[in-house]
Amino acid sequence: MGKRKSLKSNDTEARTVEQAYAYALRLMTGRDYTAARLRKKLAGWGVVSGDCEEIISRLQREGWLDDARYAGRFAESALSSGRFCGARLRIEMQKRGFESELVQETLAPLLVAYDEIPEVKALVERRYPGFTYSQASPRERQRVIGYLQRRGFGFVAILQVLKAEEQF
Repeated sequence: MGKRKSLKSNDTEARTVEQAYAYALRLMTGRDYTAARLRKKLAGWGVVSGDCEEIISRLQREGWLDDARYAGRFAESALSSGRFCGARLRIEMQKRGFESELVQETLAPLLVAYDEIPEVKALVERRYPGFTYSQASPRERQRVIGYLQRRGFGFVAILQVLKAEEQF
């Protein structure tokens, strides 16, 4: 079995802009990056600031790097899978390097049309099958509610779903 080549070079000679551009393209074939995250990766690879900006603007011009497109896909995926919602989704997007204005622009139309009740219900059924709020111990209730809140769901929506069984 052959050795896997490292993306980092062991030599001390300066990297050219073309080498750094090729490195950035290799990174982006594996997953999406924001401009901020890619800038950090390039700087960590030893690319000087001016060259980083040149590479990032070239990638944006060529359509390889688009923060708005990535933000939209990430937010839609997180909402549809129930992975993140509400405030937690905002935090996760900012952690990934999206600017606050872009996060707000991306989430505003998505959250208006988003109903978290079905998502909470589906997640509870999938994660805690057979869970019954009225029969659960206070500790178990706290565990389930805490899990859902960490996902970003609102407390009112969580209680509405969990107590829905008591209305029958």
